[in-house]
Amino acid sequence: MTVQVVLVHGIRTSATMWRAQVEHLHGLRIPVTAVDLPGHGTRMDEPFTLDGAFATIDAAVTDAATRGPVLLSGHSMGGLVCTAYVGRADPPPVAAFIAASCTAIPRGAGLAAYRFLARRVDALPDHGMWLAEQLTERTLPPQTRADFGAGGYAFAAQDVALASLSVLDLVAALRNITIPMWFINGQFDQLRVNERMFTRLVPHAELIVVPRTTHLVTAMRPRVFNALLDLAVATLDARARGHDPT
Repeated sequence: MTVQVVLVHGIRTSATMWRAQVEHLHGLRIPVTAVDLPGHGTRMDEPFTLDGAFATIDAAVTDAATRGPVLLSGHSMGGLVCTAYVGRADPPPVAAFIAASCTAIPRGAGLAAYRFLARRVDALPDHGMWLAEQLTERTLPPQTRADFGAGGYAFAAQDVALASLSVLDLVAALRNITIPMWFINGQFDQLRVNERMFTRLVPHAELIVVPRTTHLVTAMRPRVFNALLDLAVATLDARARGHDPT
Protein backbone atom coordinates (compact mmCIF):
# COMPACT_ATOMS: atom_id res chain seq x y z
CA MET A 1 0.00 0.00 0.00
CA THR A 2 1.22 3.51 -0.83
CA VAL A 3 2.15 5.92 1.93
CA GLN A 4 -0.43 8.69 2.32
CA VAL A 5 0.62 12.15 3.55
CA VAL A 6 -1.65 14.51 5.50
CA LEU A 7 -0.48 18.11 6.11
CA VAL A 8 -1.92 20.50 8.73
CA HIS A 9 -1.18 24.24 8.56
CA GLY A 10 -0.37 26.71 11.31
CA ILE A 11 -2.30 29.64 12.74
CA ARG A 12 -3.64 32.40 10.42
CA THR A 13 -2.49 30.61 7.26
CA SER A 14 -4.06 27.73 5.31
CA ALA A 15 -3.39 24.64 3.22
CA THR A 16 -1.60 26.85 0.68
CA MET A 17 1.44 27.08 2.99
CA TRP A 18 2.25 23.51 1.92
CA ARG A 19 2.41 24.21 -1.83
CA ALA A 20 6.13 23.37 -2.10
CA GLN A 21 5.59 20.09 -0.25
CA VAL A 22 2.47 19.16 -2.23
CA GLU A 23 4.29 19.82 -5.51
CA HIS A 24 7.26 17.74 -4.34
CA LEU A 25 5.10 14.79 -3.28
CA HIS A 26 3.02 14.92 -6.45
CA GLY A 27 6.26 14.72 -8.41
CA LEU A 28 7.05 11.48 -6.58
CA ARG A 29 3.49 10.18 -7.11
CA ILE A 30 2.86 10.16 -3.36
CA PRO A 31 -0.75 10.96 -2.41
CA VAL A 32 -1.08 14.04 -0.20
CA THR A 33 -3.93 15.93 1.46
CA ALA A 34 -3.43 19.43 2.88
CA VAL A 35 -6.42 20.40 5.04
CA ASP A 36 -7.94 23.74 5.99
CA LEU A 37 -8.81 23.97 9.68
CA PRO A 38 -12.03 25.74 10.77
CA GLY A 39 -11.74 29.51 10.48
CA HIS A 40 -8.89 29.29 7.98
CA GLY A 41 -8.48 29.27 4.21
CA THR A 42 -11.56 27.99 2.39
CA ARG A 43 -13.30 27.73 5.79
CA MET A 44 -12.68 31.33 6.85
CA ASP A 45 -16.39 31.91 7.58
CA GLU A 46 -16.52 29.08 10.14
CA PRO A 47 -15.65 29.63 13.81
CA PHE A 48 -12.47 28.00 15.00
CA THR A 49 -12.94 25.31 17.64
CA LEU A 50 -10.50 22.74 18.92
CA ASP A 51 -13.07 19.99 18.44
CA GLY A 52 -13.52 21.12 14.85
CA ALA A 53 -9.76 21.06 14.28
CA PHE A 54 -9.48 17.53 15.69
CA ALA A 55 -12.44 16.41 13.57
CA THR A 56 -10.84 17.85 10.43
CA ILE A 57 -7.54 16.08 11.05
CA ASP A 58 -9.24 12.82 12.00
CA ALA A 59 -11.42 12.85 8.88
CA ALA A 60 -8.39 13.31 6.62
CA VAL A 61 -6.32 10.71 8.45
CA THR A 62 -9.11 8.13 8.64
CA ASP A 63 -9.84 8.50 4.92
CA ALA A 64 -6.16 8.31 3.95
CA ALA A 65 -5.61 5.23 6.15
CA THR A 66 -8.00 3.24 3.95
CA ARG A 67 -5.40 3.51 1.16
CA GLY A 68 -2.10 3.11 3.01
CA PRO A 69 0.01 4.01 6.06
CA VAL A 70 -0.41 7.67 7.01
CA LEU A 71 2.41 10.15 7.48
CA LEU A 72 1.00 13.16 9.36
CA SER A 73 2.80 16.50 9.50
CA GLY A 74 1.70 19.65 11.29
CA HIS A 75 3.28 23.09 11.52
CA SER A 76 3.13 25.47 14.52
CA MET A 77 -0.44 25.51 15.89
CA GLY A 78 -1.28 22.66 13.54
CA GLY A 79 1.69 20.74 14.90
CA LEU A 80 0.54 21.24 18.50
CA VAL A 81 -2.97 20.04 17.69
CA CYS A 82 -1.55 17.09 15.74
CA THR A 83 0.69 16.19 18.70
CA ALA A 84 -2.36 16.01 20.97
CA TYR A 85 -4.19 14.00 18.28
CA VAL A 86 -1.39 11.48 17.68
CA GLY A 87 -0.81 11.07 21.42
CA ARG A 88 -4.36 10.10 22.30
CA ALA A 89 -4.79 7.19 24.72
CA ASP A 90 -6.61 5.43 21.87
CA PRO A 91 -4.10 6.04 19.04
CA PRO A 92 -5.46 7.15 15.66
CA PRO A 93 -4.34 5.40 12.43
CA VAL A 94 -1.15 7.46 12.00
CA ALA A 95 1.98 5.50 11.10
CA ALA A 96 4.55 8.33 11.42
CA PHE A 97 4.54 11.97 12.49
CA ILE A 98 6.56 15.11 11.68
CA ALA A 99 6.10 17.92 14.21
CA ALA A 100 7.33 21.17 12.69
CA SER A 101 8.02 24.37 14.64
CA CYS A 102 5.92 23.33 17.64
CA THR A 103 8.14 22.38 20.59
CA ALA A 104 6.48 24.69 23.13
CA ILE A 105 3.84 24.28 25.82
CA PRO A 106 1.16 26.91 25.03
CA ARG A 107 0.33 28.03 28.55
CA GLY A 108 1.05 30.66 31.16
CA ALA A 109 2.95 33.88 30.66
CA GLY A 110 4.38 32.87 27.29
CA LEU A 111 0.96 32.26 25.75
CA ALA A 112 -0.46 35.41 27.37
CA ALA A 113 2.36 37.52 25.93
CA TYR A 114 1.92 35.97 22.49
CA ARG A 115 -1.82 36.65 22.56
CA PHE A 116 -1.25 40.24 23.71
CA LEU A 117 1.18 40.87 20.85
CA ALA A 118 -1.13 39.20 18.32
CA ARG A 119 -4.08 41.35 19.47
CA ARG A 120 -2.01 44.51 19.17
CA VAL A 121 -0.97 43.61 15.63
CA ASP A 122 -4.55 42.65 14.72
CA ALA A 123 -5.74 46.05 15.96
CA LEU A 124 -3.70 47.83 13.28
CA PRO A 125 -5.75 49.22 10.37
CA ASP A 126 -4.45 46.52 8.02
CA HIS A 127 -4.40 43.77 10.70
CA GLY A 128 -0.64 43.60 10.33
CA MET A 129 -0.63 42.78 6.63
CA TRP A 130 2.26 45.18 5.92
CA LEU A 131 4.34 43.52 8.64
CA ALA A 132 3.50 40.06 7.33
CA GLU A 133 4.47 41.05 3.80
CA GLN A 134 7.74 42.56 4.99
CA LEU A 135 8.56 39.41 6.92
CA THR A 136 7.93 37.08 4.00
CA GLU A 137 9.73 39.42 1.58
CA ARG A 138 12.85 39.44 3.74
CA THR A 139 12.97 35.79 4.81
CA LEU A 140 11.33 33.54 2.23
CA PRO A 141 12.67 32.52 -1.19
CA PRO A 142 10.70 33.77 -4.22
CA GLN A 143 9.22 30.35 -5.02
CA THR A 144 7.43 30.07 -1.64
CA ARG A 145 6.95 33.74 -0.74
CA ALA A 146 3.26 33.91 -1.63
CA ASP A 147 2.27 30.54 -0.20
CA PHE A 148 1.55 31.50 3.41
CA GLY A 149 -0.94 34.19 2.45
CA ALA A 150 -2.38 32.72 -0.73
CA GLY A 151 -5.40 31.30 1.09
CA GLY A 152 -5.94 34.51 3.06
CA TYR A 153 -4.98 35.30 6.64
CA ALA A 154 -7.37 34.16 9.38
CA PHE A 155 -7.18 37.29 11.53
CA ALA A 156 -10.57 36.69 13.18
CA ALA A 157 -9.67 33.15 14.28
CA GLN A 158 -6.25 33.91 15.72
CA ASP A 159 -6.99 34.83 19.34
CA VAL A 160 -9.66 32.14 19.75
CA ALA A 161 -7.29 29.54 18.33
CA LEU A 162 -4.42 30.63 20.58
CA ALA A 163 -6.63 30.57 23.67
CA SER A 164 -7.90 27.07 22.88
CA LEU A 165 -4.38 25.62 22.83
CA SER A 166 -3.99 26.08 26.59
CA VAL A 167 -6.22 23.05 27.31
CA LEU A 168 -3.98 20.63 25.40
CA ASP A 169 -2.17 18.12 27.63
CA LEU A 170 0.89 17.84 25.44
CA VAL A 171 3.06 16.20 28.09
CA ALA A 172 0.69 13.25 28.37
CA ALA A 173 0.29 13.12 24.58
CA LEU A 174 4.03 13.07 23.93
CA ARG A 175 4.51 10.22 26.40
CA ASN A 176 1.96 8.16 24.46
CA ILE A 177 3.67 8.51 21.07
CA THR A 178 5.45 5.32 19.98
CA ILE A 179 5.39 5.66 16.19
CA PRO A 180 8.36 7.03 14.19
CA MET A 181 8.53 10.76 14.84
CA TRP A 182 10.64 13.73 13.84
CA PHE A 183 10.81 17.22 15.36
CA ILE A 184 12.05 19.90 12.96
CA ASN A 185 12.75 23.49 14.03
CA GLY A 186 14.47 26.49 12.58
CA GLN A 187 17.52 27.64 14.52
CA PHE A 188 15.84 30.96 15.34
CA ASP A 189 12.34 29.61 15.97
CA GLN A 190 10.69 31.15 19.02
CA LEU A 191 8.83 27.89 19.68
CA ARG A 192 12.03 26.00 20.50
CA VAL A 193 11.52 27.01 24.13
CA ASN A 194 10.59 23.48 25.33
CA GLU A 195 12.57 21.57 22.71
CA ARG A 196 14.64 19.59 25.22
CA MET A 197 11.58 18.53 27.19
CA PHE A 198 9.74 17.41 24.04
CA THR A 199 12.65 15.28 22.86
CA ARG A 200 13.08 13.83 26.35
CA LEU A 201 9.41 12.80 26.45
CA VAL A 202 9.72 11.06 23.06
CA PRO A 203 13.24 9.58 23.30
CA HIS A 204 12.98 7.63 20.05
CA ALA A 205 12.13 10.78 18.04
CA GLU A 206 14.75 12.52 15.93
CA LEU A 207 15.37 16.27 16.19
CA ILE A 208 16.43 18.32 13.17
CA VAL A 209 17.44 21.94 13.76
CA VAL A 210 17.83 23.83 10.48
CA PRO A 211 20.57 26.50 10.63
CA ARG A 212 19.82 30.16 9.80
CA THR A 213 16.09 29.45 9.70
CA THR A 214 13.11 30.98 11.49
CA HIS A 215 9.68 29.64 12.46
CA LEU A 216 8.63 29.32 8.80
CA VAL A 217 10.88 26.33 8.17
CA THR A 218 8.62 24.67 5.57
CA ALA A 219 8.76 27.72 3.27
CA MET A 220 12.15 29.15 4.19
CA ARG A 221 13.96 25.82 3.59
CA PRO A 222 11.54 23.80 1.44
CA ARG A 223 14.20 21.44 0.11
CA VAL A 224 15.28 20.53 3.64
CA PHE A 225 11.71 19.91 4.73
CA ASN A 226 10.99 17.92 1.59
CA ALA A 227 14.03 15.76 2.31
CA LEU A 228 12.58 14.98 5.73
CA LEU A 229 9.29 14.00 4.10
CA ASP A 230 11.27 11.68 1.83
CA LEU A 231 13.01 10.13 4.85
CA ALA A 232 9.72 9.57 6.66
CA VAL A 233 8.10 8.03 3.57
CA ALA A 234 11.13 5.77 3.07
CA THR A 235 10.91 4.71 6.74
CA LEU A 236 7.28 3.67 6.31
CA ASP A 237 8.03 1.93 3.01
CA ALA A 238 10.80 -0.07 4.71
CA ARG A 239 8.52 -1.03 7.56
CA ALA A 240 5.88 -2.22 5.09
CA ARG A 241 8.51 -4.50 3.53
CA GLY A 242 9.41 -5.92 6.91
CA HIS A 243 12.56 -3.87 7.45
CA ASP A 244 12.61 -1.44 10.39
CA PRO A 245 15.36 1.18 9.90
CA THR A 246 14.61 2.96 13.22
